[in-house]
Amino acid sequence: MTTTPPAHQKGGLTLFFAVTFAASWACWLVTIVLGEPAMSFPAIVPYLLGAFGPTIGAVVIRVRRARTKEPVPAHAVPTRLNARLAWAPLLLVVASATVLAAALLVQVSDGVVVDLTAAGAMIQAMGGPVAFLALMLLGGPLSEEPGWRGTAYPRLLASMGRVQAALLLGVIWALWHLPLFFVNGTIQAAYGLASPNGVLYLISIIPMALLIGYAYERGGVVTAIAVHLGVNGTVALLGVNSPKTQALIIGIQAIVALALIAGRRSARDPEAGARPEPEQARTDASHPAR
Repeated sequence: MTTTPPAHQKGGLTLFFAVTFAASWACWLVTIVLGEPAMSFPAIVPYLLGAFGPTIGAVVIRVRRARTKEPVPAHAVPTRLNARLAWAPLLLVVASATVLAAALLVQVSDGVVVDLTAAGAMIQAMGGPVAFLALMLLGGPLSEEPGWRGTAYPRLLASMGRVQAALLLGVIWALWHLPLFFVNGTIQAAYGLASPNGVLYLISIIPMALLIGYAYERGGVVTAIAVHLGVNGTVALLGVNSPKTQALIIGIQAIVALALIAGRRSARDPEAGARPEPEQARTDASHPAR
């Protein structure tokens, strides 16, 4: 199977980002105008719909590709389902561990005890473990990953290395979150855009993009969703809200992600560049997010 030429991939990226930002920011603007807490009715409708901007962008790209009969872009994702499923739980644990490690380091240095009592109360307030898991999935991993990693990331790899692609996508991903700082009831609004917490929150998205990019290359969108869920869920359960903890998470995730990427590159070919070799860039017409 042939792959999409770089010029077509760049055009697809432009359309994807335009649709993603337009859909998300328009919905969140409605939420801001309503002025109600994000999780209350009717504000919850445009608030949650805005989170699906990347997936809406992915659908538009897929429809466009089908109409123009363009081939699937090259990527480096295992095509076997069991390979994807094998990496998902492992990297979910790794992602959660990066957040837990930061919280434990703060506990050792500052004596701030990691207390899960508040986590239990939060889960119950949200309707129990199933409702908590559903909200964590819908509020980021499921609504975003088919777009960010499933659509944008493989197209960026067509013209740059995996580290550069993940970093660039991380910066774009961080900018996409900006309206949430003005949506009543969000964690971003509680931080404040100009506060240390707010700045660190935006920065933290970049190493997280590195980690999820690695997960995507290992196991596709399924594993990217698992890593995204692992980070978000652990942050929520531990109630991470101190700048020191946020800064440690940034450092730990950057180190872990770069180590994993370097290890994967070395295992393939010590002389290889940052981008996947042609024989490693597979195509999968059945993938739902390409």
